[in-house]
Amino acid sequence: MSTELLENLKKGDRLALSRILSQVESQSEAGSQALEALFPFTGKAHKVGITGAPGAGKSSLVNALAHQLRRQQDAPRVAIIAVDPTSPFTGGALLGDRVRMPDLQQDPGVFIRSMATRGALGGLAAATEAFSQVFDAAGYDIILIETVGAGQAEVDVVNLAHTTIVVDTPGTGDDIQSIKAGILEIADILVVNKADRPGAEQSVRYLQAMLEMGYSRSSTAGHHAPEASITETLRESTRPWVPPVLKTIAIESQGIEELLEAMQAHRCYLIESGNWQVKERQALQKAIQRAIAQNLINRWQEGLSPGLFEETLQAVVERKMSPESAAQYLLEASQGL
Repeated sequence: MSTELLENLKKGDRLALSRILSQVESQSEAGSQALEALFPFTGKAHKVGITGAPGAGKSSLVNALAHQLRRQQDAPRVAIIAVDPTSPFTGGALLGDRVRMPDLQQDPGVFIRSMATRGALGGLAAATEAFSQVFDAAGYDIILIETVGAGQAEVDVVNLAHTTIVVDTPGTGDDIQSIKAGILEIADILVVNKADRPGAEQSVRYLQAMLEMGYSRSSTAGHHAPEASITETLRESTRPWVPPVLKTIAIESQGIEELLEAMQAHRCYLIESGNWQVKERQALQKAIQRAIAQNLINRWQEGLSPGLFEETLQAVVERKMSPESAAQYLLEASQGL
């Protein structure tokens, strides 16, 4: 890995950034060396995950958020990681950087990178975390991570982001309960997008009622009334964060200022309560565990005799061996462990 390339990245050279991101995504030796060299310069960026069901308008919301951020007085630098479904034909992202958010492409303070999931569980590509480290070291202040719309809340994003925004659209009746199931567990901010559609108020009331029930169970919950301002929730930083429920119409930039205020309030809460460090520690713990698991898998594969896996798989297909027995056999047969 070229020292000059790394220095150029830290100076804001977009070409150097693109080259290093490509090396990281391809999992090359140069990419690994870059991550090792850049890691001491990470830990400052605010990582925000945006997840939700397909068709919720996540891309429009990310686009509107980036524009609003860049209009601020300090105009923070914004990186966008857009995790796309993998094309079944090319193995690449179905949507490319040039297709996404064309009105942001000319802003030198915004860098957009699309990447394919390559079948990764939870909708987050394997290199997403590494990408966020590169953007962090490159001096980007906020990293927006838009996940695949897989029809369910993607818990993987919680392991990476400081702030998780769950986006949904208005629903009615039984639809509300099925769509909202489980999202309170991962959301730091709840957004009902496309709020000009019928059922928006009902969705908001349902979510607020769920929050009332969830946070009233503990006498120390520090719950605030739904109509309380976001900043009021920070008066006692020791109180648990209660996710605000916001309405937006992203394509018209309505409600985006309030969403940005919520993001900033949550960041302040994390820092003042000490939970920023807790989240960082948890994310790094997960990163170490993933690296160990991947390393063990690589060593196991390298230690297998040629053709042994296929032979064992065929035995399982023919019901001569169970998957559990096959796994134990292959583990014992590998010379790499």
